[in-house]
Amino acid sequence: MSTSSSHPVPLGLTPSFGFGDRIGLATPGHVAAAQRWGRGIAPIFAQQSIREMTRTGRSPERVMADALDALPAAGWTAPSGADADHLKTREDVDRTAAAGFCFFTIDPSTYVDAAADNYDAATLRAKFAAVRDRIDWFDRYNGKRITLPTGTEIVMSEEAVLRAAVKYGLAINDAVDLAHYIRDVHAKAGRDFEIELSVDETEQPTTLAEHYIIADQCISRGMKLVSLAPRFIGSLEKGVDYIGDVAALEKTLNDHAAIAEKLGPYKLSLHSGSDKISMYPAFARATKGRFHVKTAGTSYLEALRVAAIHEPALFRRLVEFARAHYDADKATYHVHATLASAAAPADVPSDKELERLYLECWEDVPAGKGFTAPGRQIMHCTFGSVLTDPEFGPALRACLQAHPDTYIEVLATHFGKHLEALRAGM
Repeated sequence: MSTSSSHPVPLGLTPSFGFGDRIGLATPGHVAAAQRWGRGIAPIFAQQSIREMTRTGRSPERVMADALDALPAAGWTAPSGADADHLKTREDVDRTAAAGFCFFTIDPSTYVDAAADNYDAATLRAKFAAVRDRIDWFDRYNGKRITLPTGTEIVMSEEAVLRAAVKYGLAINDAVDLAHYIRDVHAKAGRDFEIELSVDETEQPTTLAEHYIIADQCISRGMKLVSLAPRFIGSLEKGVDYIGDVAALEKTLNDHAAIAEKLGPYKLSLHSGSDKISMYPAFARATKGRFHVKTAGTSYLEALRVAAIHEPALFRRLVEFARAHYDADKATYHVHATLASAAAPADVPSDKELERLYLECWEDVPAGKGFTAPGRQIMHCTFGSVLTDPEFGPALRACLQAHPDTYIEVLATHFGKHLEALRAGM
């Protein structure tokens, strides 16, 4: 890796952590967390998806400038990456590449048949017949058996390969096509790059057979794959800890990591990584430190904490505004929180109690054992409505600018818990 921090660089197989920033003022706090607790984990300070940029009214150039311009004063001199997240089109690539991003997360979910897991045999064959002419790898995997170093055997039955082909066949084609475009853009510019593939946005977990086929196809067809984000077992909801059996998760993580070692090597990536503290040691252990973790909304929630601390009247109004927009804004998220599950501000006279109800994420329920923090999910999902509102967006930004030390400290403390948990498994 380069030793210069003036421009983001590809981070390769180094363990890495993405600090998403939806406002543009969080980098000093991210740097403080990385400096205090992130030894051995490379940071990505410039990270945002096209969807998030649209919701917050920011551009790739603005995201990059907000991150890089803050680094000198924050004292960061080591390498860092820059993640153009959840890219779907060539236009997305052009915009983010021009801004200097070098880590490209391809999201082919438009072409994933998310209903494939539920098709009966006849429907599955009919669906496969419809895409057969665009998938030439069925016979390559049908009947194959792969024994992993963990002792687990992947059995590529006809049904398993048919479901993989129907579910992911066209998505693989799309991802490879976009990867080749990314390669060509950077070849012309003479710049290096790396690619992450996201296949985690499905209801059902990614099977080992699906993981193997997806990665094998992408790599054999020339994708410069540095990390892959499967859909893991359990539930990874926004704003709360991992919901599921961590021991069972670690067993499957060992198998997914063995595939990544065999076919790559490449890193396993954890999306919706914010606040999943209970699973971090297992994730770091299973991957032997070859991981990427992506966070985004949790920095916005800590920005709201600054308002709760310094301007509690503003925070109350932000909660009321978020509740008014939640049912519409949650449509693109997998969350359980309902308005009924969190008390309205009018029913919570204590400012500190209101802060706890709407911003805490590790209370009441043992890690991995259930769902908690509904208020936090309500605040998480409504970031776009808040930040683009002509009153509340500027008011929150003004609060952060008036209290930069508080924002740095709450971010450093919050992300310190994340980074310490990951390092515990390394």
